Amino acid sequence: MRSELTASLRPAAVLLILFSLVLGLAYPAAVTGLSQIAMPRQANGSLIRDGDRVIGSELIAQNFASPRYFQPRPSAAGKGYDAAASAATNLAPGSKDLRDAIATRVADARAKGMTGVSVPPDLVTTSASGLDPDLSPEAAFSQTARVATARGLPDEQVRALVESSIAYPLFGIIGERRVNVLLLNRQLDRIAPTATP
Repeated sequence: MRSELTASLRPAAVLLILFSLVLGLAYPAAVTGLSQIAMPRQANGSLIRDGDRVIGSELIAQNFASPRYFQPRPSAAGKGYDAAASAATNLAPGSKDLRDAIATRVADARAKGMTGVSVPPDLVTTSASGLDPDLSPEAAFSQTARVATARGLPDEQVRALVESSIAYPLFGIIGERRVNVLLLNRQLDRIAPTATP
């Protein structure tokens, strides 16, 4: 009886060790190695550097509170824009709390000088992760007057900067038109680095 049990356990143990080595070590190492060769920047987090200093990632939103900068979507991640606590509000579409939060954000956007018939939805609602780095072009364009005034730049120059920052859907069908807020703000700092706040 014992020899039958041992005979049955031996192949199971060998397969467990084999699959652990192949699927737990060899496969992840191969995928990691290939990604480092094929697309090292993306494999390492799409980091944005200022010299040797990492200032962010193209994939994670940051809070820009100054009127001199384009501002991203609101965040419900932790205390806001916290990559260690990615989360949404989980409020239902009919929730009074959600309606109140949106009304407050719309009033805030209007107080900051945002014009137009309506405030773009992505400026008053949080994303599912709370860390969405992109805005719709409409949301970016709705902020150009404020940013241009705060930086002392012509509105047309800021609008042209937004236009040149629009990323288009992959192959024309996958994804949406979008503007990465961190990259756009870095371009602003390049064209008007000494603008007064």
